[in-house]
Amino acid sequence: MADVSRVQKELTECNRDREVSGVSIALHDGSTISHLTGTITGPLGTPYEGGTFLIDIHLPGGYPFNPPKMQFITRVWHPNISSQSGAICLDILKDQWSPALTLKTALLSLQALLSAPAPNDPQDAVVAQQYLRDYSTFSATARYWTEAFAKSASTGMEEKVQKLVEMGFPEDMVISVLKSVNGDENMALEKLCSG
Repeated sequence: MADVSRVQKELTECNRDREVSGVSIALHDGSTISHLTGTITGPLGTPYEGGTFLIDIHLPGGYPFNPPKMQFITRVWHPNISSQSGAICLDILKDQWSPALTLKTALLSLQALLSAPAPNDPQDAVVAQQYLRDYSTFSATARYWTEAFAKSASTGMEEKVQKLVEMGFPEDMVISVLKSVNGDENMALEKLCSG
């Protein structure tokens, strides 16, 4: 079981300066303290600028002695993040984790990773090759994905519900699915279409 008092303290600390740090954490769907959703803003001066990225966080029983399991919910075009699954290649989430680190430092590290990709240690080889061989195309693709996937959360919930209802889905189902994917309209549509 994760150290509940430490996690509660970390949540409070992380959310205290969210406007300055650009990171925050909340319980995932009001579930247990071991399943959280992190939010990071795209760093200025990068193709991710202006985006809001959601991170799925699972705390293992041995937390803080074992690293949190994190993956991007929001799709992102980045050499160290799988464009398919959201899996992350970052040393502090694996063998370089220390109990002295916190969820906030992990989210800040992810934000820093968006600023400074490590294409020679990729999670997504296709993106890494594009980054190394054709940076302008990489940058344009990353900006496009940010526009398409990381800025959709800023659209009002009512608009999203209306769009999906107009596609023929029942309103109560649309609202429930949108909540389960933190307002990500594209993921909601995928879930609704897959039944």
